[in-house]
Amino acid sequence: MHRLRARLRAAHAQMPPVNAPYRPEGLLARPLYARVDAGAVAHNLARLRAALPAGAPRLWATVKADAYGHGLARVLPALRDADGLAVLHLDEARACRRLGWRGPVLVYGGLYSQADTLLLDTPDLHLVITHAAQLQWLAQSPAAERPAVWLRFAGDIHHTGFSADDYRPAFELAAGLAARGLIGEVGHLNHYARADEADGVAAADTLFRQVINGLPGPVSTSNSAAVLRHGVLAAGTQWVRPGLALYGASPFADRSAADLGLLPAMSLHSQVVGIQRVKAGAGVGYSGAFQAVAPMDVGIVTCGYADGYPRHAPTGTPVVVAGARTRLLGRVSMDMMAVDLGPVPRAAIGSPVTLWGADGLPVEEVASSAGTIAAELLTGLSARVPVAQAGAGPVR
Repeated sequence: MHRLRARLRAAHAQMPPVNAPYRPEGLLARPLYARVDAGAVAHNLARLRAALPAGAPRLWATVKADAYGHGLARVLPALRDADGLAVLHLDEARACRRLGWRGPVLVYGGLYSQADTLLLDTPDLHLVITHAAQLQWLAQSPAAERPAVWLRFAGDIHHTGFSADDYRPAFELAAGLAARGLIGEVGHLNHYARADEADGVAAADTLFRQVINGLPGPVSTSNSAAVLRHGVLAAGTQWVRPGLALYGASPFADRSAADLGLLPAMSLHSQVVGIQRVKAGAGVGYSGAFQAVAPMDVGIVTCGYADGYPRHAPTGTPVVVAGARTRLLGRVSMDMMAVDLGPVPRAAIGSPVTLWGADGLPVEEVASSAGTIAAELLTGLSARVPVAQAGAGPVR
C-alpha cells in the first residue's frame, strides 16, 4: 500500500503544468466550473450607454433570471451606474432591495394576482401592467406604497399587453387612479418583436407612437438589440431596458459580441477526464450518433446536459481543448461529452477545456451551433456547477 501511494504521488508530481486547470475552490470533486467577471458587466454597461446619442434616456439594467444566470449578488456592484434595475416578479425586486439596491426597480410581470399587492412594501417600484384587472387590484391595494405603472402595448410581439383598441381606455383608468393617489406616474412601454433586424423596428414604432399620441407620461421601448441597432429611436424615449448585452453576448446573428465592443461575463470550464482510442467504424456516445471514419483519439469531458450544456448540441459544436479549437462528437450525455482530440495532439488527461466564454469561443457561437440562443445557455447553467468570480475568491 505504501509503495502504491508513493507511485501515485510521484506520478502526480510529474503531471505537466499545462494540464492543471484553474480551480476556484482548490480541489474540486469534479473539475467543472463557471467563472463570472463582474468587471465585464460594468464595461458592457458603459458600452451600451455610449451607443446612445447625447442626452440619452435613462437605463434599466435587466437582471431577471438571477442576472441571466450570472448571479445577482455577483454582478450588482457592477451595475451601480445603472439608473434602475428590471426584474420579472416582485420576489426578485425584494431580492434587489435585500442586496442593497435603493434605486427604482421595474417589475416586468407586474401583478400575477390580487394577493401580490401585499408585496408592495418598498418605495420606487414600477409595475408593468398588461390587463385591466391589475389596475383594479392596485385600486384595492392595502399597501402604503403606491407604485408607478407602465402600460404595456401588445405591439408586434403579441405576448402580453393592451391592443391598440384597448390601450386608451386602460390609460384613462390608470390616469384616474393616479389622480386619486392610488398609483404613481403612468408610463408607456413597448417591446419590439424584430429589433435584431435592420428593418424590424420602424413600422412597430410608428404604430406604438400613434397609439400613445397625445398621452402624457414617460416612454420605454428598447432592449439590447434596439439600443445597439436602432439607437436613434431609443434616444427618443425616456428609458431603455438592455439585458443580454450587459452580460457580453451579441443579440445579433450577423455581429459578434467582440464586434460590438462587448466582453463576455461568464465562461464555462472543464477538463479531459478520459481518452478513448476509437477504431474506424466505431460509434461514439449514445446510439452511436457519431461514427469514426478512421482511427481517432476521443477525449471525454466532464460536462453534460445536467450541468446546463445543451443535449441537442450536434457533432461539430466548437470546444477548446488545451488552447486548440476542436469539436464535440456524438450526443451529449447527462454528465459528460466526447470531443475530437485530432486537432490537439498534446492533449492528455487533465487538459483544460473551455466550453464557452473564453479562449476565443463566444457563448453565442456555441448556442448557434446548438440551434438556440446565448440567453438559454447562460440562464440554463445548473446549480450543481460551482461558480467563481474573476479577481475574487469562490462565491458558491
